[in-house]
Amino acid sequence: MAQQLFIAGGGIGGLAAALACARAGWEPLVFEQAHELSEVGAGIQLGPNATRLLHAWGLADALSSVASFPMRLDVRSASSGAQLASMDLAGFSARYGAPYAAIHRADLQSMLLRQVSELGVQPQTDMRVTAAHDGAHAVMASVRGIDAVVRNIECDALVGADGLWSAVRGAVNADGPPLATGHVAWRALAVQSQLPVKLRTSEVNVWLGPRLHFVAYPVRGGQMLNAVAIVHGQGSGAASDWDQAGAVSDLHRAMGSMCAPLNELVHALDNWRLWTLHDRDPMRGPQSMAKGRIALVGDAAHPMRPYLAQGAAMAIEDAAELGRCLAMVEGADIEVPLALARYALNRWERAARVQSRARRNGRIFHATGVVRWGRDLSMRLLGERLLDQPWLYAG
Repeated sequence: MAQQLFIAGGGIGGLAAALACARAGWEPLVFEQAHELSEVGAGIQLGPNATRLLHAWGLADALSSVASFPMRLDVRSASSGAQLASMDLAGFSARYGAPYAAIHRADLQSMLLRQVSELGVQPQTDMRVTAAHDGAHAVMASVRGIDAVVRNIECDALVGADGLWSAVRGAVNADGPPLATGHVAWRALAVQSQLPVKLRTSEVNVWLGPRLHFVAYPVRGGQMLNAVAIVHGQGSGAASDWDQAGAVSDLHRAMGSMCAPLNELVHALDNWRLWTLHDRDPMRGPQSMAKGRIALVGDAAHPMRPYLAQGAAMAIEDAAELGRCLAMVEGADIEVPLALARYALNRWERAARVQSRARRNGRIFHATGVVRWGRDLSMRLLGERLLDQPWLYAG
């Protein structure tokens, strides 16, 4: 009989963990607090370190059918519009063995959900994990359903994939809630055919300005444009609400003076949504990711700022390593706590490095004064050598 793995959270990290662990011979039980498995409308970028794993899970065709594959990344000044640097993305498949992709979060989640369903995993919704208790031979999770009744479920191991505001995290790290970064993110999604031709794109476009940056790229096979603006400031809504309504006039005021093309793009998009960015300090050891029979993946373990576009990719990497380590339990003389300890040992340093690099990128992207001048000069001189990240994409 397969050992059972309780997974708190049915988002990208939770479904990826379910897929990897089902392939490793475990029986995943996925519980999601939302009424239905759906992602709020937003795009994400997936480097070859993530798409390589999706391909290994047999999802290459599914990914190709819903994602966009930009050929280039261009970086410009938000103030003048002048190009600072460019990076060829078309060659990533040859260089790193997998493509650079841009995808709608809901499409990635649906893709993973179909795959786990084919393996017999049926996530349960309206089920909120409220507590987790580690034992010598099993782990107990307390789950509250829509009827408000709390049920205790016993499993061989438990994975917290319940995001930034994780309820499971406290069983591994009693370090309190995440902290506000002082940055606010705005996002919008538009049908490209409804935009002026000059605003449509098939590439990843980045604009850097004082205390802000703006990213736009295609998703859904190029049919839609995903835009994200990140500015310094404090949000006014609930800290955990990442789907607040925003007015374009407020975004324009926060961004200040922009070059004409960027100004036109901001005003051409409507239905802006916003949220206040929160994170945690980079991890300092494997104890941040696992304790006994409980492990964390994705934002529950290592929330990171979006300045390296690696949040979803790190969750997928976590899932792959978790499956690899739990596969050692079946038929081997390795107990679950040791397998999870090995998972944490193999993952924490790389994820912490991405957390740190993302923070550093934020300081560089939003630089002012002489640092901004030096950044722009470095990008013009070094170009792709500065933008490419072999240590990350080849890992």
